[in-house]
Amino acid sequence: MNATTTTFPSTLKLKIDLTDEQFFQMCQKNRDYQFERTASGEILIMSPTGSDTGRRNVKITTQLDIWNSESNLGEVFDSSSGFTLPNGAERSPDASWVKIERWNA
Repeated sequence: MNATTTTFPSTLKLKIDLTDEQFFQMCQKNRDYQFERTASGEILIMSPTGSDTGRRNVKITTQLDIWNSESNLGEVFDSSSGFTLPNGAERSPDASWVKIERWNA
């Protein structure tokens, strides 16, 4: 049996027209993948981070959470949280903080 190997770029872009609900359902049904969507509707399939990046990300998130615990001004989220940006893109930052007034809106 002959095996072929295909190398994909670190981020794969697909142009698929999906409603917000369809995008959400695709993410729910494919939890082993990390999807993001650009403002133009391109679906990005993100590769997992390496151990060095993961270690740095947890330190950033921890520091953000400690700061927030002291100030109690908002909510902290990890890299699995997706946000819809003003331009319509849906992204999952490495760490994020949302002001309490925006979170409760």
